[in-house]
Amino acid sequence: MLRKARWVLIVAAPLALAIASCSGNQSAGPVAGSELYDTCVPCHGVDGGGDPAIKAPPIAGLPEWYVTDQLTHFKSAMRGGHPDDPEGHKMRPMARTLKTEAEGTAVAKYVAGLEPVDVAGTVDGGNATAGAERYNGVCVACHGPDAKGNPDLKAPPLVGQADWYMVSQLHKFRDGWRGAHPDDVWGSQMRAMSMTLEDEQAIKDVVAHIRSMPR
Repeated sequence: MLRKARWVLIVAAPLALAIASCSGNQSAGPVAGSELYDTCVPCHGVDGGGDPAIKAPPIAGLPEWYVTDQLTHFKSAMRGGHPDDPEGHKMRPMARTLKTEAEGTAVAKYVAGLEPVDVAGTVDGGNATAGAERYNGVCVACHGPDAKGNPDLKAPPLVGQADWYMVSQLHKFRDGWRGAHPDDVWGSQMRAMSMTLEDEQAIKDVVAHIRSMPR
């Protein structure tokens, strides 16, 4: 009789633990975007304002669709996979902490709901007037006359973005660190557009024009 009782305990204990665990997971429900965002805070900040010292851009208020797309690209190495892209290498493991599509959606929705942060300009030497001509000839078709983007063309808003970050990304597109992956159709289009900016001055001019636009 004693042996039988011990056998029941051995079988029942793990079963009870499993039931309790499942029950606990159900009651907890999906993880909130605000909790998932805790992983992003060390680089992008509590307010999503970014940190230029570590090359982390402001992300507060970016569209949910764009944040979702970029997280997916980082997870798949479509973005951040180039060996010369140190910032991308840091971002990829962070994106992979989001284990499910639902978690990616939750954190993207949270980021989109953050109030956009005004960031100071740091890039000198750009000519906004010259940049306007270049922008209207190349960038306007996708990003729009007000630089607020176009989700149908996978073009994110640029207005209000940090100037140093836009300069950095234009260089990455031109150098093939971004937009060169064979599966990145929209990125390849952006890469082609970036290559029409023949030098550093042209890049600074376009960025200066974008920075001159009202949010």
